[in-house]
Amino acid sequence: MRIRATMAAVTGALALTALAVPAAQAAPNSGTPYTLNVSFSNVSIAKAVKVGTTSEVSVSYAYTLTHGSTVNIAAKDFYTGAFLYHGTYGDTAPRLYGDNPATCTATSSTTATCKGSVDIHPADGDLQNAWAGSWSVGGVAIAFNGQSQSNPDMSKVGFKEQGGLGTTLVQRNSKLTTSVSSTSVYKGKSVTVSGKLSRANWQDHLYHGFSGVPVKLQFRKAGTSTYTTVKTVYTDSYGNLKTTATVNYSGYWRYSFGGYSTTPAVSATGVYVAAK
Repeated sequence: MRIRATMAAVTGALALTALAVPAAQAAPNSGTPYTLNVSFSNVSIAKAVKVGTTSEVSVSYAYTLTHGSTVNIAAKDFYTGAFLYHGTYGDTAPRLYGDNPATCTATSSTTATCKGSVDIHPADGDLQNAWAGSWSVGGVAIAFNGQSQSNPDMSKVGFKEQGGLGTTLVQRNSKLTTSVSSTSVYKGKSVTVSGKLSRANWQDHLYHGFSGVPVKLQFRKAGTSTYTTVKTVYTDSYGNLKTTATVNYSGYWRYSFGGYSTTPAVSATGVYVAAK
């Protein structure tokens, strides 16, 4: 079940919204959680995550959990995991969690390697377009210590959350096409190369043209493996591309977009044009 949606124990201004406890069990009670003796380090996560309009995307992570000797990470009511947050670290920052807690394997009496995934559901409204780009990584752990999770004494519950553990890019996925006016052209004559660059809109769950963006027109001679840039073309207000190029050799034409922090690089499939 969804970590972010299933943990809602709150005491004062502290929202424990990060761990896989059934929603019915998340009712807060008296007291304030004590600071759990754990820390997070050595976080590894993908450099970038491409997210489209509807399909769930999961990004794996791993980290080292260091804990005090009295913290029982093998307990059934101990939970930990990593999460992503956008902007300044704090309770109000947009966050992305996993569907399940991390799985931890002890490497010593006070350390463990924990692995899991952040699961992004764009169709459920997880993301807004303005949030595309850099996200930071945080870690969270909670120990209920045998307390009833439906009615805990929060003063006996340990909690620790830590931000600034790493970064990744959460990007609006991009698509790029290429087509040609003719697949057979006399040497020295021109061919018209068209295409379209579009990217995911996380708010209406459709792909729209990406306007005013520089895209490279590239050519690969038949029998070779490397594309060479011929010119740079800018998309129009609908994301469309159109230009002409001289055909001197048989080979493949394509458009290639270099990408931004908010939008991943993408190259279209090459289209073959024979030089007669």
